[in-house]
Amino acid sequence: MEIGKRIRIERIMSRDSGNTVIVPLDHGVSMGPIEGIVDLRKTINEVAEGGANAVVVHKGIVAEGHRGYGKDVGLILHLSASTMLSPDPDEKVLVATVEEAIKLGADAVSVHINIGSNTEAEQLMKLGRISRDCREWGVPLLAMMYPRGNGINQFDEKTVSLAVRVGAELGADIIKTNFTGSVESFRRVVEGCPAPVVVAGGPKMNSTEEILKMIDMAMDAGARGVAIGRNVFQAENPRRMTEAISIIVHENRGWREAIKHLQG
Repeated sequence: MEIGKRIRIERIMSRDSGNTVIVPLDHGVSMGPIEGIVDLRKTINEVAEGGANAVVVHKGIVAEGHRGYGKDVGLILHLSASTMLSPDPDEKVLVATVEEAIKLGADAVSVHINIGSNTEAEQLMKLGRISRDCREWGVPLLAMMYPRGNGINQFDEKTVSLAVRVGAELGADIIKTNFTGSVESFRRVVEGCPAPVVVAGGPKMNSTEEILKMIDMAMDAGARGVAIGRNVFQAENPRRMTEAISIIVHENRGWREAIKHLQG
């Protein structure tokens, strides 16, 4: 790996554990000012103090994440977008470039790719182009790889395995994807992907215990961390929730210890 890319990856992945806690906060484009991201500066402060390694934001929000004090947090600039009002929300377009990310001080960039969607071909072309630019400039690439489309089960082991493998094959440095429901199945997903895999949080879950158990299983399967948005920024206490997740991801203490921390 090129030295520039290695240096930047160290800003978003822990040197101690080799894992990462990423909090995506890019939902304002797709969903508007939903609960938890109305005051982004407040939310970023909370998750940074809770130990998040990085946040994901769009280019117009970068200033909200700049912190000249306290615990630092890595910056991942999201390059993809679509809105909930689109005729095809699975279609993702590029709204920023790697060069813009560098100018804005980002440590990495991310793209969202839906494998199996009606616009899969165009999205793969964009992934290849961004991967090339990231290699040129030494910028890490987080690829959010999801199997999505008509009749596709986005949690199926085979389809998730295909999605993550595509991301790695096309040059992503870190892959975010869905949990497949069990340690055994997700372990096979991880084993089939040459790049580090982090698990997505998905829709807001019914309970804190549910999300922490899922994270624990994913880490047991070999995941290298999480990229979880709504289940963090819409938690009752985002800072404490980030701390609880970090107990599992960085300290390997399991979901029960994480629950104790939240209740303490």
